[in-house]
Amino acid sequence: MYAGRDMTELSMMSMQQWDDSELAYFHKSLQQMAPYLNIEGVTIRNDIIREIETRGGLDG
Repeated sequence: MYAGRDMTELSMMSMQQWDDSELAYFHKSLQQMAPYLNIEGVTIRNDIIREIETRGGLDG
């Protein structure tokens, strides 16, 4: 179970400062909700995907 920082705290910092576990958790969560996301949610999801790609992917 994810026990890291919540989206409110993370949204106030650069995505480069997010831990891999935070990127993985919110990527999976937003992926599952993708059909219901508004434009802001889609933008956040795309930013998370871009950051994961920049890091060369995630382990596991």
